[in-house]
Parts: sequence; structure tokens; C-alpha cells
Amino acid sequence: MTVVGYARVSSAGQSLDIQKEQLENAGCKKLFAEKQSGTSTNNRIALKDTLEWLREGDTLVVTRLDRLARSGKDLYDIIEQLSQKQVGFRCLQQGAVDTTTSMGKLVLGILGAVAEFETSIRKERQREGIEKAKARGVYKGRPASIDPEEVKKLKQTGMGAAAIAKQLNIGRASVYRLLA
Repeated sequence: MTVVGYARVSSAGQSLDIQKEQLENAGCKKLFAEKQSGTSTNNRIALKDTLEWLREGDTLVVTRLDRLARSGKDLYDIIEQLSQKQVGFRCLQQGAVDTTTSMGKLVLGILGAVAEFETSIRKERQREGIEKAKARGVYKGRPASIDPEEVKKLKQTGMGAAAIAKQLNIGRASVYRLLA
């Protein structure tokens, strides 16, 4: 039975040192760490490695729930994988989260639901703010990053869509969309 730590920060400029220290102090004998966005479990190689490495009777420890997952669905999916392998889960800063106890499982479910609710509310507020800014004429979206005239000029020289896309370092679909 091994206590395994998983640490994550969202960008390369951030440090994992504090999380690693907290996990080591919590008795983690093996650590997995990565610098990767947590908005999805896709492309999180260290997380996948962690989940594969864990064995029955092990316990996975993170410093905070948002280090493991940012959505309730991802959190539940990960916890389900751990449960199927009979691996426990603990969260240091949300100390009541401990899936080796029934109360800990309840608390985890509640915190996961609250985290997903907060994300949803934040997105709604952002959407409302953008709509208000558009109505006032302040928000016009992201500036165009592709010059449509340049695409048309290259097409007139006889270049195909793939060649134009390669030269301008854009997607071929963008070329077709601008030529339509």
C-alpha cells in the first residue's frame, strides 16, 4: 500500500515546489507532477501515468481538488477509476475529502457539485458581460488574425488552398472560408 501524490500547475511559469513539499509531508512515497491546464483530462500525461500506476490498496493524495479536476464530470470519472481499482483518495486542503470513509465520499460529491456550479455561474457572468459590451459597441470580438486580401492575392497567383495555408501558417479550412 503506497501513498501516491499528484501535483499540477496550469502553466510552465508556475512552480510545483509548494505542492510537492506538502505531498511529501503528507507521506507520499511516489510523486507525479505536471505543468498542464486542468480544464480537461486530455493531454495530462502525468495524470494518466498516475492512474495507471496506482494499485489496489494505494491512496492518491492531492493538495486541492482543483489540482485533480476542474469539472464535476472529470472529478467523478477519476474517482470512479480509483474506486474500480480499490484505491483511496485524499485531498489535503479539503481535509474532509477522503474516499476511504462514507462521510468523505459524501463531502467529495458535494464539493464536486459546488465546483461545477461555480464554473457554470462564472461562464454565465462572462457571457452576460460580453453581450452587454456588444450592445454598447465596446466589444467587437477578437481582432482578425488573417488578412482576407492576402489570401485572395495568393489564390489569384494560382496557389492552392493547402499551399496558401502553409505559407500563411493557418488552417486550410480558414482559407476555404475566406475564399467563399
